[in-house]
Amino acid sequence: MKKLIYGLKAVGVLALVLISNLYLQWCQNNLSLDLALKFAFSWHTEKFFLGGLVLLALLLFLSGVIGSLGMGAVLYTVFIGILGYADYLKMTMRQEPIYPDDLKMAANLGMMKDLVGLPLFLVLLVVILAVLVGMGYMFWRSLKKPKNIQILRLVTVVLSGGLLLYASNFNSSSNLLRKGYDRTALWIPYSQKMNYYNVGFVGGFLYNLKVEAMEKPKGYSEAAVKEITERYQKEADAANKKVKEEEQPNIVYVMSESFSDPNRLKGVTVSWDPLKDYYEVVNQTYSGQMLSQNYGGGTANIEFEALTGFSMEPLNAQMTTPYTLLVPKLEKLPSLVSLLKDSGYETTAIHPYDTSMYKRKDVYQVLGFDQFLDQDTMTHRDKLENNPYISDESAYEEVLDQLDSDTPQFLHLVTMQTHMPYNGKYSNISYQVTAEGNNDSIANYAQDVAYASEALKNFTQELSKLSRRTIVVFWGDHLPGIYSDATQAANTGTTLHETEFLIYDSAGKLANTASGQITSPFYFAPTLFQQADQATTGFYQLLLDLQKVLPAFEKSMYYQNGQWQATASLGDKESIYKDYQMIQYDILAGKQYSLASDFFARENE
Repeated sequence: MKKLIYGLKAVGVLALVLISNLYLQWCQNNLSLDLALKFAFSWHTEKFFLGGLVLLALLLFLSGVIGSLGMGAVLYTVFIGILGYADYLKMTMRQEPIYPDDLKMAANLGMMKDLVGLPLFLVLLVVILAVLVGMGYMFWRSLKKPKNIQILRLVTVVLSGGLLLYASNFNSSSNLLRKGYDRTALWIPYSQKMNYYNVGFVGGFLYNLKVEAMEKPKGYSEAAVKEITERYQKEADAANKKVKEEEQPNIVYVMSESFSDPNRLKGVTVSWDPLKDYYEVVNQTYSGQMLSQNYGGGTANIEFEALTGFSMEPLNAQMTTPYTLLVPKLEKLPSLVSLLKDSGYETTAIHPYDTSMYKRKDVYQVLGFDQFLDQDTMTHRDKLENNPYISDESAYEEVLDQLDSDTPQFLHLVTMQTHMPYNGKYSNISYQVTAEGNNDSIANYAQDVAYASEALKNFTQELSKLSRRTIVVFWGDHLPGIYSDATQAANTGTTLHETEFLIYDSAGKLANTASGQITSPFYFAPTLFQQADQATTGFYQLLLDLQKVLPAFEKSMYYQNGQWQATASLGDKESIYKDYQMIQYDILAGKQYSLASDFFARENE
């Protein structure tokens, strides 16, 4: 009888692993059971069962720790259920799968509630609490089991835990599990969406575990870095001799959440113009479109690029979020923040939300901010109608308070008003939408960006009253993930990655006020100094030289000679990109040789 029971338990465990693996594929494939079954039993059977081996180890580990196969199966089922659903949501909204680092976001209950909605959030919370109570009870009971059971339990935990630990080193060249995948896997580093499709959810998830930030460039050495820094420093010194502006202006960065023009998309028509006030500001300044790395998300990556001048493009594909995976581990990271701080500026970051998002509190300390104001420490916290987030108007009032100073200020504002979800934010919407699907969300979004445009216009008008010249760099981090599959299909290429940006000068002294520019966020700082007639650095001179060759780029998206292409063809200018790649590696993954010089500092600092 016991053998029958053990046999049934073994069958049950294997069935649970098989079904859960299929479930993850089902979620990954937009709830297509047909694609999930084909992946498992036709296209990628070997990889499916390799992934199942990892899931089996997870199930056995949880059961061994708790001391109950049944309770372990319950915890495993809840975890896989939530993981798969989260993957489906992220794929729907951002066209990106769940990464290992995303699991850290689960601790932010406020954001989780906003993403899934209050009813489902409460259900999940009750289920999780019930499972935790059950775990505690079963663990207590397990301590009373016979010695032979305890030995079996210990062996199970050690073996399954060891396999999980071994699997976590998936990217090691000697890892046997990785070699098993490599027999048939087609890895696509530039598209994690396709990576997960090709190798399965488990394989894609493992692929994004421990990894180096960048591959070492050929010829990397202290001498090579020194040659690069000296060459571009000479260019910067020559350029700085022509600088006439001696005043230190206030500088304000505004990264506007999901700010973009819905009328730029094919298949979407919004009555009137929700960005009317924004374009009134555009007409008098330097502006255009910015290339965003992602669609529907990726805020922290765009912020990383804008503040550091380092692009996501040369990084390893698995380095999905430098803010959480890389920056907190660095003791020194040169940035616009540290540069201006060394120039006598007071530096303040403002984010009207939670400080835990993307480890911003730790990241801002590494970057060199003097203070970080969030939703709990801001003075102005008003909201619009049913919008759960602090309004842009309040955020700008907070910025104006900081600008009331005799010391030059650098303010970095990351707004929240226009963050998803959009349905139900506003009861009186001025805009009618014609599109395929999600019209309510798009209409609320249009109202949101209209309010954001108005707040920006009013903010720039207030800046003219300040005694100190103030320069604003404003941009949208990415498009909102609210457009239907049909709309996305109609807007191929980079259309879903292009947001609005402008540089505004309260004194009207910019060197160029042309619109229609195409840029990437890592070019913002050098462009700002050039347009405002401010002294530059050797590093920013390197970026300006690269900008002439590649005005905007991310993986598989390169803007050259007035058109977008999937690969870059630099010809005799490729050395500039290689210089940039060398410096980026040196700072983010190398020995930081370039910090020994004044390459990241301005003249006379």
